[in-house]
Amino acid sequence: MKKLISGALLLFMVTTLSAQHTQIVAHRGAWKNTKVPQNSIAALEAAIKAGYWGSEFDVCLTKDDILVVNHDNDYQGTDISTTDYTILNQKKLSNGEKLPTAEEYMKAGKDHKIKMVYEIKPSKLGVERSIKAAELSYQLVKSLGSLKQTVFISFSYEACLKLRELDKKVKIQYLGSNKTPLELFNDKIYELDFNYNVFNNNPKYISEAQSKKMKVNVWTVNNQEMMQSFIDQKVNYITTDEPELLKNLLKK
Repeated sequence: MKKLISGALLLFMVTTLSAQHTQIVAHRGAWKNTKVPQNSIAALEAAIKAGYWGSEFDVCLTKDDILVVNHDNDYQGTDISTTDYTILNQKKLSNGEKLPTAEEYMKAGKDHKIKMVYEIKPSKLGVERSIKAAELSYQLVKSLGSLKQTVFISFSYEACLKLRELDKKVKIQYLGSNKTPLELFNDKIYELDFNYNVFNNNPKYISEAQSKKMKVNVWTVNNQEMMQSFIDQKVNYITTDEPELLKNLLKK
């Protein structure tokens, strides 16, 4: 009986420690050391193969309301917000992939354990289009049955608030630096995703967020010493272009 109790206690301790472990988010997929394009489906597949907790990707809204995966407001010199997808899709990524839609990207990750860290890019056309992108993104992810697999992130606070209005439980992280953890908490945004400089300049932010049981993500950390600093502060997630480096560090 004592052996059973000891075994159960050990399992509980291991599970608890695992749950507290800092997790890896591959920034724009695992691309840097795999030599595939950022935000490509190949980069997502590499992140899945490596077993990372999450893969971040950027989503923009085209003129004809198609959600596409691309970091910048333009795609190979063409403005996304004022261009139809059929025109954008005529140019390929460097590995021969076509410009992926958010639907294609989500489907590529759907049957895997990886978390889809879905960044809604603010529209250069203004707040209304940013909110539209948030609404369409939520509808897409919900239709795929992938809400539990997805963490929405954005620099648009209006997009974050729209997501919370649409769903009380969906995971949302705000990327901007103009809100404190308490302000986010009061607006029912229970996760934050700040640049490392924001945390370094506001050393109490992490402990303030943790006191509210808020999840903490930090981006984009590519330096080993800085990675270790945030691991020591027990952040939940580190977003990095160097997921292999972080993975090796977490093994020590």
